[in-house]
Amino acid sequence: MRATLPMRLTRFAAALAVLFATPIAAAYAQTAVPQTREQVTYSYAPLVKQIAPAVVNVYAAREVPQRRSPFAGDPFFERFFGREFSGKPQRRQSQSLGSGVIVSADGLVITNNHVIENADEVKIALADGREYEAEIKLIDKKSDLAVLQFKPEGELPVVKLGDSESLEVGDLVLAIGNPFGVGQTVTSGIVSALARSQNGVNDFGFFIQTDASINPGNSGGALVAMNGNLIGINTAIYSRSGGSNGIGFAVPSNMVQVVLNSVRLGSSTLMRPWIGAQFQAVTAEIAESVGLDRPQGALVAGVFGGSPAEAAGLQLGDVILAIDGKAVPHVDALGYRLATAGLDRTASLTVLSRSTRSELTLKLAAAPEVPVRDTRLLRGRSPFAGLTVINLSPRTAQELEIPDRVRGVVVSKVDQRSPARRLGFRAGDVLLDINGRDVSSTKVMEDIASRRANGWRFAIEREGKVLRQFLR
Repeated sequence: MRATLPMRLTRFAAALAVLFATPIAAAYAQTAVPQTREQVTYSYAPLVKQIAPAVVNVYAAREVPQRRSPFAGDPFFERFFGREFSGKPQRRQSQSLGSGVIVSADGLVITNNHVIENADEVKIALADGREYEAEIKLIDKKSDLAVLQFKPEGELPVVKLGDSESLEVGDLVLAIGNPFGVGQTVTSGIVSALARSQNGVNDFGFFIQTDASINPGNSGGALVAMNGNLIGINTAIYSRSGGSNGIGFAVPSNMVQVVLNSVRLGSSTLMRPWIGAQFQAVTAEIAESVGLDRPQGALVAGVFGGSPAEAAGLQLGDVILAIDGKAVPHVDALGYRLATAGLDRTASLTVLSRSTRSELTLKLAAAPEVPVRDTRLLRGRSPFAGLTVINLSPRTAQELEIPDRVRGVVVSKVDQRSPARRLGFRAGDVLLDINGRDVSSTKVMEDIASRRANGWRFAIEREGKVLRQFLR
């Protein structure tokens, strides 16, 4: 029997009564058209006005020699184009543009190392148009951070550093910088992920990921939380086109704080704790074998005798899960946790050893410089003439990012016009042995290189590979 119109209306009224009894329906029932400007306006403008004056443009200039013309000395070309066309190699100036953030009233500016790397001159421009020459106080390639300082006139706008450990995925953030050199620009987004690694930006493995638009020129700029604190330095983007694809990376502010502390202590380099151990990633197979429900932490792959790691009780096969209660999600994050833990103190390690979790105490100290550096320039007629070599200690190994297990003498510089340069030696090469004799020190190296020989049989380690050569 088909329902009549009154019956349909009765059923519809009953359905409405049930619908509006639910919380969702009640919420919809309470919505209304905004009646005032305050109800309509939602703006980041107050936050931008507070932070933007402290974000500066960074200009880096370097002299780049141009190649000598192949027509140098040709009378025909010199007649028509002049001798300056084919004479001595000309030098041109290469410039790069990035951003920076003023973090102290005495003119300290934090930026990226790749913005000012190899620069002969660095200038900064404030948002109000003032320009100053800046001095490079510290560079740290591993974290891609650099600290500049200029002498301000009057008071400076300053951004306060926040605690990047307090961030959560989904938090709102602003990115401020100078993309493509168009001028100061503000973009907004959220924290997309934390503890990101393996994004192609050297070996620093602990980035904040954001979808706020970051483009070339934003490097060194500010990533700001909604409370106005600096929580990251914009560093890189994931892109196949060169433009923003919504995946940007920033160095956490807690790492920035470590770099600034080093500058305030008068150091031009960032000293990291040395623990004397090797680590590798925990794969799914390794995680299952040690009793972990998922891959996490850093697997101990080697412990060196007399090291803090040995003193703490770390053993081959242990997995470090946390430092001072802060998780180590992957092996790349271990360096960040150690660097931000600081020096001259002890840290608590959460370790999984033989399927048992335990807490170990690790002493955090700077890498020892034993043997002493002892820099020497090799001369004479040997293939090694023109090499500047230094003794390889845990400290020099850490500075040059050479594995602790390597022993020998490391090349710090190669003279451009030397036999060593022509033979292909590079800075960072480690000389292991020559003519069957271990190269244990620069003194031994100098003694070997000064002797006459019918031939030279030697081994070097380069980028983890041992290369053996024989020269007559």
